[in-house]
Amino acid sequence: MLLKTSLRTFFAHKGRMILSLFAIVLSVAFVSGTLVFSNTATSTFDKLFASTASDVSVTQTPPKKGVGPSGGGNPLIVPAKLVQRVAVQPGVKSAKGAISVANTGLVNSKTNKAIGSGGGGPTIVGAWVPGPRTPLTITSGSAPVGSGQMMIDADTATAAKLHVGDRIRATNELGTFDYTISGIATFTGTNPGATLGYLDVPTAQHDLLGTATGFTSIEVFGTGSASNDRLKSEITAAVGTGYDVKTAAQQKADNGKDVGSFLNFMKDAMLGFAFISLLVGGFLIVNTFSMLVAQRTREIGLMRALGGSRRQVNRSVLIEALLLGVIGSTLGMLAGLGVAVLLIRLMAMVGMKISSSLTIGANVPIACYGVGIIVTVLAAWLPARRAGKISPMAALREHGAPVDKATNRKRIVLGLVLTVLGAAFQVVGAMGGQKGEVIGGASVTMIGVVVLGPLLVTGVVGLLGKVLPAVFGTSGTLAQRNTVRNPRRTGATAAALMIGLTLVTGFSVVASSTVSSSNAHIDRSLAADYLVDGGQTGLTSAMLASVKRTPGLDHVTEEKFVMSTLTPPKGPGTDLAITAVSPSILKDLQVPAGSGSMAAVINDGGISIDQTFATQNNLKVGDMITVDYGKGWTQSVPVRLITTEGNPFFDRQSFIAISTVAKVLPADRMPVDGAFFVKAASGADKARTYQALQDSLTAYPLATVQDRAGFKQLSQQRVSVLLNLIYGLLALAIIVAVLGVINTLALSVVERTREIGLLRAIGLSRRQLRSMIRLESVVIAVFGALIGTGLGVAWGIADQRAEKATGMNVLSLPVTTIVVVLLLSAVVGLLAALVPAFRAGRMNVLTAIASD
Repeated sequence: MLLKTSLRTFFAHKGRMILSLFAIVLSVAFVSGTLVFSNTATSTFDKLFASTASDVSVTQTPPKKGVGPSGGGNPLIVPAKLVQRVAVQPGVKSAKGAISVANTGLVNSKTNKAIGSGGGGPTIVGAWVPGPRTPLTITSGSAPVGSGQMMIDADTATAAKLHVGDRIRATNELGTFDYTISGIATFTGTNPGATLGYLDVPTAQHDLLGTATGFTSIEVFGTGSASNDRLKSEITAAVGTGYDVKTAAQQKADNGKDVGSFLNFMKDAMLGFAFISLLVGGFLIVNTFSMLVAQRTREIGLMRALGGSRRQVNRSVLIEALLLGVIGSTLGMLAGLGVAVLLIRLMAMVGMKISSSLTIGANVPIACYGVGIIVTVLAAWLPARRAGKISPMAALREHGAPVDKATNRKRIVLGLVLTVLGAAFQVVGAMGGQKGEVIGGASVTMIGVVVLGPLLVTGVVGLLGKVLPAVFGTSGTLAQRNTVRNPRRTGATAAALMIGLTLVTGFSVVASSTVSSSNAHIDRSLAADYLVDGGQTGLTSAMLASVKRTPGLDHVTEEKFVMSTLTPPKGPGTDLAITAVSPSILKDLQVPAGSGSMAAVINDGGISIDQTFATQNNLKVGDMITVDYGKGWTQSVPVRLITTEGNPFFDRQSFIAISTVAKVLPADRMPVDGAFFVKAASGADKARTYQALQDSLTAYPLATVQDRAGFKQLSQQRVSVLLNLIYGLLALAIIVAVLGVINTLALSVVERTREIGLLRAIGLSRRQLRSMIRLESVVIAVFGALIGTGLGVAWGIADQRAEKATGMNVLSLPVTTIVVVLLLSAVVGLLAALVPAFRAGRMNVLTAIASD
C-alpha cells in the first residue's frame, strides 16, 4: 500500500519534479561523461601501446632521468654493432635498429609555418623501419628513399594541407634539411596526436644523429619460445652495462605515465565540478520536496488520521525521492555518453586522438546510480522528516503546520558558529600562508551562510525590498512580502546560486591577482628587452648566430636547462633542472639575493640555491655542493648566492654558469639553449629592433620572440585559458541554480493558486501579477549574487594573502567582472521568471479562487 501510494503521489506531481529531475540528469551526466571519457582514453592508449611495443627494447641509459625543455643534448645512441649481438640471442626472431628523436622541428616550406607546434602533441622524426607491429600503413606515395625524401603521417598532412610532392623542412642542432614528401602513412588504429616524420635509415642517421653507425634503440621481437622477461635477462647480459632493457609491459607503463597523469588531472578536475553541481542540485531537490510536503500538509494529515504512522509518511516521501534518483541517474548516465563524445572531439581539436568507440566500465553505472540516488535521497531526507512530524490535526487546518521556533533558534546558533569559525580559519590561513586552511575555512563559512540563509533573507531582502514599492508600486510591495514570507525556502533557492557565484568570484580575484603579481615580478626582475623561446625543440646554434647578427642589439644571453642531482655535505640529493646561463645574465635579470651575489655565481664558478633548499640542508654562502650530471660527470661547486622566496621566476631554481658546467659535461651532452634573453643597444629604437629580431628568425618559425609587453600578455593568456575552463565548468552549477529559481517560482505559483485568484479578483491586473513574480525572482537572484560575491571576494583576498610568500603579492580585485556578475544575476532572475509568470498570468480567476 505504501509503495502504491508513493507511486501515485510521484506521478501525480511529475510536472513539479521535472526540473529537479533535470538537475540530477545534468549532474550525473557530468560524472558519467567524465568516467566514460577516462575509460575510453585509457583503453585507447593501452591498446595503442600494447599493439606497437616490441617484445624487448634496448636504449642507452640517460645520464639523468628527464630532460629540460630543450630536449637535452644530442640523442642517446646505441652502437650498430649491438644489433647483431642481440639478434643471435636465443628466442629472438628479429632485432632491428630504430631511430626516433624529439629534438627536431618540422616546417612547411611553402608557408614557412611550424608543423604540429600548435596541437600540443610531440613532434617525432625517425627512420622508417617497418616491423611486425608497425602502427602505420602507407596510403599515398611511397616510403622515403635517399637523402631528399620524407614521409609524414596522414593527420599531420591534413592539418598542414600537405601532399605528396610538397616540400618540408627539418631543423635541429645538426642543421636545416629540406625534403620532398614521398608518401603519407595512416595509423591502422588511433593516432595519439603526435606529428610524425620518417626518413630512410642512412638519412636519419646523418641528419638526426650525426653518425652512420648508430641507432636510438634496438627493437626486438621474440619467437614465442621464451617469455619477454627471459628475453630481457639474456639481452641484458649480452649488451652489458650502460643500457636500459625493457619488456613490452615496461614500455607500455612508461609510455602511459605522461598520458595517465594528464587524464587523471582532467578526471579529478571534472569530477570536482560534478560534485559542485550535485551540491547545487541538492538545494534544488530539498526545495522541491519541501514545497511538495508543504502543499500536501492536509493530505499527509489525513493519512495520519487514517492510521498512517510517522515512519510510513517518512518512507513515502523517501520512496518518491528514490524514484526520482533512479530515473534521473539512468537518464544522466545515458546523457553522459554524449558528454564523453564531446570531450573526445575537444581532445581531437587540441591534437589528442581518442577512439570514438566508447568504453563503459562497471565504474560508470556504479558511480552514476550511487551518486544520483544517494544525493537525491539525502536531499529529500529533511523534507521527509518534516512530513513525518505532521500531526493528524493538520488535516483540519487551512494552512501548513506552524514553524518550529526552537528549530529556527538552533539553526541561527549553528549558522553563526560555522560562519565565525570558517572566517577565523580563513584569517589564520591568510596570515600563516596556509592555503589549505583558507580553502577549508571558506567551505565552512559557505556552509554557515547557507544555514543562516533564512535570517539573511529577512535582513538583506528586507532592505532590498524597500526599493521595490517605491519603484514598482503594488507589484513591488507584494513581491517583497512574498520573498520574505518563507525565508527558509528563499534562502535555499538563493544558496544554489550563491555557491556558483562564490566560486566564480573567488577564482576571478585569484586570477586577477596572479596576473598583476606576475606583471609586477616581470617589471622588477626582467631587465632584458626581448625573450626568444625555443619551445619543444630548443634553440640551435644556427638560431643563436642569426640572432647575434641582428642590428641594434647590445648582447644575447643563453639559457640552458641541465638535469642534475644536487647533494649537500649532509643530507640526501635533490634532482633538479639547474639553469645554466652566460655571463651577460647579470644585465638581464635582477635576481633577489638574500645573501651572496649573482656576480659571484658567474665569475667564481659557483651555484645559487633558493632559501628553502638552503634552510632544509642548513647551507650558507661558501658551503660546497656536489653537482652530479650522471655517468660520472660530477663537480663540487661553492654556494655563492641564496635567493629570497616570493618570486615565482626564481623560487626552486638554481643558477650556474655555462662555462662551469662545460668543465665536466661533454659538449655532445650539453643541452641546446632553451631561451635567449636579448637586450637592445643603448639609444636603439626598440620597436625597430624588435621587428629586426623577428625578421632574423624568419627561417626558424619554431622560435618565438616576445618583447616585455608580449611576455606579460603570454603570462596573462595562460591564466585566462585556465580561468575560462573553470568558468565553463562552473556554468553547469549556475544552470542548475537557475533551474532551482524556476522550480521554486513554479511551485510557489501552484502553492499560491487561491491567493493569486483573490488578488486578481480584487483588481490586480495580469501585468502587475507577472511583474510581482518577476520581481520575486530578481530579488532572490540578486540576494544570492550579493552573498556569493561577498563570500567569493573574501575567499579570494584570503587566498592571495596566503600565497603572498609564493609570489602572489599584489591584490587585484576584478571590479568589472564583479559588476557584470551582479547585473547578469538580475537578468538571470528575469529570465528564470518568464515561464512561471506567464503561467500565473493565464490562471482563470474563478477556478483559482475555488482551488483548495
